[in-house]
Amino acid sequence: MSTAASQIREASLVERIADAVLYEGYILYPYRPSSVKNQQRWNFGVLCPESYAIAQRDTESSTMCTECLIEADSSTTIDLKIRFLHLMMREVAEVIKECGRPIPDCEHVLTHEQEHFVLAPSVEVDGTRLQKWQEAVEREVVVPEIPINEVNQRIRFEFPANRTFEEIKSASATVIGLMARTQQALSGEIEISITKTNRQSRQVGIGNRKLLRLSITVRNLAIFDDAATRTRDEALMQSLVSTHTILETKNGAFVSLLDPPEEYKQIASECKNSGTYPVLIGEEGDRHCVLSSPIILYDYPQIAPQSAGNLFDGTEIDEILTLRIMSLTDDEKREMRNADELARQLLERTESMSAEQLMNLHGVLTRKS
Repeated sequence: MSTAASQIREASLVERIADAVLYEGYILYPYRPSSVKNQQRWNFGVLCPESYAIAQRDTESSTMCTECLIEADSSTTIDLKIRFLHLMMREVAEVIKECGRPIPDCEHVLTHEQEHFVLAPSVEVDGTRLQKWQEAVEREVVVPEIPINEVNQRIRFEFPANRTFEEIKSASATVIGLMARTQQALSGEIEISITKTNRQSRQVGIGNRKLLRLSITVRNLAIFDDAATRTRDEALMQSLVSTHTILETKNGAFVSLLDPPEEYKQIASECKNSGTYPVLIGEEGDRHCVLSSPIILYDYPQIAPQSAGNLFDGTEIDEILTLRIMSLTDDEKREMRNADELARQLLERTESMSAEQLMNLHGVLTRKS
């Protein structure tokens, strides 16, 4: 395989693993918003505003710290990517048809183009039920090609607040409701630093490499007032969710913290990781990419080729969950389909699976040489 082809294949593998981490726990079986397990969501990699973490007496965290080892010389560069989900609250409202009647709970009334709407648990339109739900937008902060000698730095990032409205219309084009999507502003900081270990690289004949300790700290700097009196759901709207770090190096090599060389074991044990677990990722034996995620993984994690797509559950057994999805009632499937685009795609992918694909999920014997 050519170098270019190998890099494309590896990039695809890294992205698939990282996406599985990003959407871990996004929505769980039975994949319905009304399900109890989907009422309390986003349990992995949540970086709350600092004021909320303090109010919760450190049962929540506003920071995530990764430490790993890298063999590097003066020509080494590092590509850094922080990925997370930015939550977006989707709410639905009904038209207030009688302008003279009292409006219930005035604080929750939306105004849109001179028409008044009041929030509702759900709105029915032509047999489809639209309801309140936490959607998410993927966010990335990318810092490319950092020279190893310039690693010590702090990087601020911000994502502004946003609110959009979409009219809910019937087949006859009558406006019967409104869908509002709201995102709170996010801000954060990435601190990158290098510490020398006074160890020469164990690899002979590859330049004058030394062993260094690389630290990446991600902080949520969002302003969150009156934190002690506010709910976790409110804090989540200004949190970094499913936060993880991808590190790639050119002219350098990362060291496994799970299985370090004997002479590195003591230094590897001194690496402190908070809320995250760095592992080597890519083709077996490659050492130029690390994924540091809130999910515990082994080095070189793989996605089974038989898996048709993400089921949003890292403990999943594809066959069992697929069969359970197929056994949902029509009403349950309708709710799942209307939850959001990701749930709809999961349902359609499952319903379109062939008999051969289902048999492949039943079990595959593999043998390593």
